[in-house]
Amino acid sequence: MVVGSQTPSVAASAQSGNKRKGGAANKVFLAGPSEADLQRNADLEKFLVDSGLYETEEEAEKRQEVLGRIDQIVKAWVKQLTRLRGYTDQMVEEANAVLFTFGSYRLGVHGPGADVDTLCVGPSYVNREEDFFIILHDLLADMEEVTELQPVPDAHVPVMKFKFLGISIDLLYASISLLVVPEELDISNESVLHQVDEQTVRSLNGCRVADQILKHVPNVEHFRTALRCLKFWAKRRGVYSNVTGFLGGVNWALLVARVCQLYPNAIPSMLVSRFFRVYTLWRWPNPVMLCPIEEDELGFPVWDPRKNPRDRLHHMPIITPAYPCMNSSYNVSISTLRVMIEQFQFGNKTCEVSG
Repeated sequence: MVVGSQTPSVAASAQSGNKRKGGAANKVFLAGPSEADLQRNADLEKFLVDSGLYETEEEAEKRQEVLGRIDQIVKAWVKQLTRLRGYTDQMVEEANAVLFTFGSYRLGVHGPGADVDTLCVGPSYVNREEDFFIILHDLLADMEEVTELQPVPDAHVPVMKFKFLGISIDLLYASISLLVVPEELDISNESVLHQVDEQTVRSLNGCRVADQILKHVPNVEHFRTALRCLKFWAKRRGVYSNVTGFLGGVNWALLVARVCQLYPNAIPSMLVSRFFRVYTLWRWPNPVMLCPIEEDELGFPVWDPRKNPRDRLHHMPIITPAYPCMNSSYNVSISTLRVMIEQFQFGNKTCEVSG
């Protein structure tokens, strides 16, 4: 179904819609694919494969092996620290750290050679400053599998970058207020945010946001294919860069996820064309949201232009779906927004001609 003139009302209602169930005050279009859509979809999937956007089975297995190895390393590191701190033998036995992935790898849209964003969650007595950036760093530095080890403790989200058997890893650390971290820790539960600082919240947020995105889309596989295509398009059109005021991976994921919600029965080829129609007509700075903004229960700042004057200055708000909800696209300026709108219009015209 064509979005047509109804799309602006979709955008305009986004601000008021954040209090409604699922943030879905926007009109939802239930039309499924036609025969022509199915053919276009087959062509799209072949194009993505031919463009080399998928990793080989061998590389996928190697990533799994590397993640398994790193998981063993951080578990042994926490046990070693538990013993050094003088805890009982039982505590040493129970001591644990859990490894999570986020970003393009967790969303299932990573390509060959892409970094794997990982988060290590450890107990309350294992800290970031000394235990992670000094003790774990030195453990990794002594391993022949590890190369290009680069700690970045002063980053907005502190990170340790390295390659393990040639696979690029970005490793974050979060210490939560538990003495023993359960292996089946539910990171989407807000209890993990109790009694932690804002740096820890930011470290946890990547995983929490990725999980919420996957939870809020009606069809994960359709979302992945459409997102893979649109990320490729954005890189080709020069609008894929959070640092320079355009959009990064999480921004594109949230924009695509919202279109998936508006067109729950659409297949990827339909989602791509609907994406351009929706955002060509979107009335910025109305925010893009996948769900309601949760109330501020734990005291962390959340995006709210009614209360926060700084939030009123955002030009292209794309709100993360996990508490504390933030604008993920605060780097966008008036000029970069104008460029992106032009690119959305270009994409929309291209889809209209080919469709």
